[in-house]
Amino acid sequence: MSNNAQIREKLNARLAELASRADSLEAELSKPLEADSEEQAIAREGEETMEALEEAALQEREQIRGAWARPESGHYGVCAKSGEDIAPARLEAMPTATRCINCATG
Repeated sequence: MSNNAQIREKLNARLAELASRADSLEAELSKPLEADSEEQAIAREGEETMEALEEAALQEREQIRGAWARPESGHYGVCAKSGEDIAPARLEAMPTATRCINCATG
């Protein structure tokens, strides 16, 4: 399997995880609220957390879709800011990384 195919396979796996998480969150958010007002207040706090998690998942999906094009164009693993190679360990941990660790933290 080519390196580009491995990259895409990893990105596809993460997209599948995110889709599953989004489905679970959506199902949880669509449940009706309890009649008790205290329970409703607690549930609403939980809903805010779940909505934030869902938004984070949607943002990561967009990052993954952006990463999809980079292997073919030869830009995957190249820092968008400095042009240096992004360390393989960083890409392993964060396949959507667009900056090397120095540029990301600097």
